Amino acid sequence: MQQVNLGMIGGGTVGGGVYKALRENGDLLASRAGVRIHLIKIAAKAFDEPRKVHIPHSLLTTDWKSVVEHPEVQVVAELAGGTTVARDMILTALRLGKPVVTANKALLSAHGEELFAAARQFGANLYYEASVAGGIPIIKALREGFIGNRIVRLYGIVNGTCNYILTRMKEEGAEFADVLADAQRLGYAEAEPSLDIDGHDSLHKIGILASLAHGFWVDPARIHCEGIRDLARLDLEFAGRLGYTIKLLGVVKLMGAAVGRARGKTRSRLVQVAVYPALVPNAHVLASVSHSFNAVFVRGDVVGDTLFYGRGAGQDPTASAVLSDLADAALDLKYQTRSRIPPFVPHERDGQVLPMAEAVSRYYLRLSVVDRPGVLAKVAAVLARNRIGISSVIQPEGHEGESVPLILMIHDAPNRAMTRALGQINRLSVVKAAPVMIRVENFE
Repeated sequence: MQQVNLGMIGGGTVGGGVYKALRENGDLLASRAGVRIHLIKIAAKAFDEPRKVHIPHSLLTTDWKSVVEHPEVQVVAELAGGTTVARDMILTALRLGKPVVTANKALLSAHGEELFAAARQFGANLYYEASVAGGIPIIKALREGFIGNRIVRLYGIVNGTCNYILTRMKEEGAEFADVLADAQRLGYAEAEPSLDIDGHDSLHKIGILASLAHGFWVDPARIHCEGIRDLARLDLEFAGRLGYTIKLLGVVKLMGAAVGRARGKTRSRLVQVAVYPALVPNAHVLASVSHSFNAVFVRGDVVGDTLFYGRGAGQDPTASAVLSDLADAALDLKYQTRSRIPPFVPHERDGQVLPMAEAVSRYYLRLSVVDRPGVLAKVAAVLARNRIGISSVIQPEGHEGESVPLILMIHDAPNRAMTRALGQINRLSVVKAAPVMIRVENFE
């Protein structure tokens, strides 16, 4: 049986998981693929760093260049993380013509365009299934399974920490800060949780999916991003009364063509790419994705609606995705097809991300107002001046004090108009706290 030699960078959680999976399932992979993956060396930060999986010292080195440049290493797996040295690791391997497998979503988000260009230039391939949604094979689906589809809509619950927090807030009627503290204690959330709860982790992932789906590299700076930090127990309670569940969504919507100013020529398609909490109808399948699970909903113009569901993080799901890429890399080398399916094909070079100000949606609006007649009229007048319509109002009973909640469901309106109206509403003397606005997705 033919053998492909692997050099791995990173002996931590993911690297340890890949080592364990190769040790336990390497024979199974070889029997299915017809090629055996042989691990030659692992570059780690230190020999004695704490590891959940024991790796023999004979496999370890602290010199990553000796792994990448090893004459017998044919495939490199970058599992170290970070966006600086990891970039050098991958570029070094690609310049040597060696295919690279990576799980590094932050690096791809920041430098993906450069890395994919290097892969094309040097005739190597870059595999990145493990960078988005852990063990869910969404990259392979977009690259291969939907190769004949235009992706009309893509919605992703791609951060398990946020989904865990929102699930517990809904099920237990708990406040965000209390659930976050508990999630940190249990290891679901980091001690410094901003990467997750402020939406940045989801931004990295949804940007990669948007780029792959629409054929132009999406600059992460163009992606609108909101997290779940400002959500309260009341929001999940009222959403439930209205027939919705709140989820942190990564959203990719094909909006149509943009018209250029020069000579009125039609330019490439506009795509909305954003991360924000949203009200999801309880009847939709994404509303039932709970706790730390991930899911990606994809609508293709040929295939229709599809759903991918599973564990989005952790040692074993991520290792499973890395093994899938290693098998692809080994098969491509075996049959001398180094770029059978390119990692990223830029076929919409002038594609544009829709400015969030121009995005249109429905909205849930929670206000904290004084409890006296005429308050709703003042709020409605502001919305009317901005040409925004109200579809329904909830004034819940049982709330006492200097202020009470007022819930409004808003008809379709541009984000620019809503932002302007919220600024004006916040300045009303009858409003006692900053308004909370959450978008409503109808999946049309």
